[in-house]
Amino acid sequence: VQLQASGGGLVQAGGSLRLSCVASGGIFSTYGLGWYRQTPGKQREYVASISSGGIVNYIDSVKGRFAISRDNIENTVYLQMNSLKPDDTAVYYCNTRPVWSDWGQGTEVTVSS
Repeated sequence: VQLQASGGGLVQAGGSLRLSCVASGGIFSTYGLGWYRQTPGKQREYVASISSGGIVNYIDSVKGRFAISRDNIENTVYLQMNSLKPDDTAVYYCNTRPVWSDWGQGTEVTVSS
């Protein structure tokens, strides 16, 4: 499976962004998907996931602000990010959950204070 994230950018604190990730290969509707992020000098961290059945999970720091969703027709997973904070600044990646696919390029999100 190949996954390509997009939709990042520069936004002020309190603003919103919607990330998209298109998958190719495999049977999209059958696997879980996740969003992950990485800042320089730190390990990549898990942010949110959605199972093949639509069950969602989030890390505590984004609960109530981020929403993950999937479109099994468009083979796309989304991450709606609201009330963004400078601490959300990172390169965001999508991958399967659990991770079994190669990492794509990611999309950069910068939140200014």
